[in-house]
Amino acid sequence: MDQTDQLRPPSAPTARGRRLLRRLVPAAASALCGVLLYVSFPPRTLWWLALPAFAGFAWVLRGRGWKAALGLGYLFGLGFLLPLLVWTGVEVGPGPWLALAAIEAVFVALVGVGVAAVSRLPAWPVWAAALWIAGEAVRARVPFRGFPWGKIAFGQADGVFLPLAAVGGTPVLGFAVVLCGFGLYEAGRLIAERRRGRTLRRGAAAAALLSVAVPVAGAVAARPLVSDKAQAGTATVAVIQGNVPRAGLEFSAQRRAVLDHHARETLRLAADIRAGKAAKPDYVLWPENSSDIDPFTNPDAAAVINEAARAVGVPISVGGVVERDGRLLNEQILWDPAKGPTQTYDKRQVQPFGEYLPLRGLVGAINKDWTGMVRQDFSRGSEPGVFDFGGARVGLATCYEAAFDWAVRDTVTHGAQMISVPSNNATFDRSEMTYQQLAMSRVRAVEHSRTVTVPVTSGVSAIIMPDGRITQRTGMFVPAYLVQKVPLRTSETPATRLGILPEIALVLVAAGGLGWAIGSGLRARRAGGA
Repeated sequence: MDQTDQLRPPSAPTARGRRLLRRLVPAAASALCGVLLYVSFPPRTLWWLALPAFAGFAWVLRGRGWKAALGLGYLFGLGFLLPLLVWTGVEVGPGPWLALAAIEAVFVALVGVGVAAVSRLPAWPVWAAALWIAGEAVRARVPFRGFPWGKIAFGQADGVFLPLAAVGGTPVLGFAVVLCGFGLYEAGRLIAERRRGRTLRRGAAAAALLSVAVPVAGAVAARPLVSDKAQAGTATVAVIQGNVPRAGLEFSAQRRAVLDHHARETLRLAADIRAGKAAKPDYVLWPENSSDIDPFTNPDAAAVINEAARAVGVPISVGGVVERDGRLLNEQILWDPAKGPTQTYDKRQVQPFGEYLPLRGLVGAINKDWTGMVRQDFSRGSEPGVFDFGGARVGLATCYEAAFDWAVRDTVTHGAQMISVPSNNATFDRSEMTYQQLAMSRVRAVEHSRTVTVPVTSGVSAIIMPDGRITQRTGMFVPAYLVQKVPLRTSETPATRLGILPEIALVLVAAGGLGWAIGSGLRARRAGGA
């Protein structure tokens, strides 16, 4: 080597190295912002982390071309959904979990393209936040009738924006959070430009300020919509958590044991009532799958339920698996201590790959063991479930249905004075799934101003007030009962009355912003060509 080469200082980074760094930093930031969004979700109460997560997402997307935005959006989606949905692989291995996260992240990637496109428009945080909600609306409907898990609203059960659920449901609540996050980034960007001596445009500054201030002010203004005041008297309700012998998919092979556990816990409640240790309820709520033995065809199962109902002396809502006219149904059965079964509700939103198997031939070709998990598909019910417990009307949204706006809302529009979400989370062991679902029920309580009870086979069971507060809850994988007097309410919130309209309005806003951005881009190209 020449002596002059030895004395020459190290060369500056090559152009290729700089380009690689410019790509890696936004990519890493996008994925980390997705993880930050995940951390804002239950069981943690760090709801406010959603704001810097979306501020960072805006930073990596602003001004990008569609290809870069697609990749960055996909990384954000993976950073968010991979840890959020890890519970889907608890018992079946990583294959379905990774596939689900990879598919759902595609929707986030497409939203990223839209956000990048509208980021050049005036008041862009509004269009961008509406695009996120439009993406959620699509995810909640396709494929296989949708998968709304991970809606931004479901991470806000402890947040200051929660009252907005009563204004326009999960779309308005989610829109406010995303808008505030994008608005924070825009405000910071404008402040940085001002410090560099650039002229601050009043319109842009006002838009950034309003993007932060309006969601917060709206949440404060919506507080009067949240009330725990009884409007149709009160009811004393009991929630039974019988527990399962073992966690995991094997619970279905322990059907008689699960039924006996729930009957035993109900008998313990009856004994405590007689001893004056517990108040007598007006009705008792068992969870989903508390009797996987069909009590209509199995006299032993019917006898066990009868004994429990007569001992406690009030009707019980029993979660059963029944076969009727060749159809397998996930059914709630209202069991009267004197009359036996009187009313039923069949679950309408059955879970793909859990209660029915789409693409059964393809799935079997990939892994034969997966088809064995769902040997027979469940059929869907067709009517909303509202049980009349001697004057108190209880709406039913079974487990997975709590994630779907329509499945909860139409129980209220059909007269429900409170809501119950009977669930079975034993398959998912001690994962975060049960806490994520519990947060959904808290949001639903505020959305429709109703008490919500959550009876779960293995926990966490809870009683939730109409303002979203949990007043009682159980542990996981322990037998327990909860008894409480709760308010019955009849009024409808704006969210209940408006139904899907706020979501449609936000989708139209998103479409308008995207159309404006595309039109502006085409005009700019023509002008450049000329």
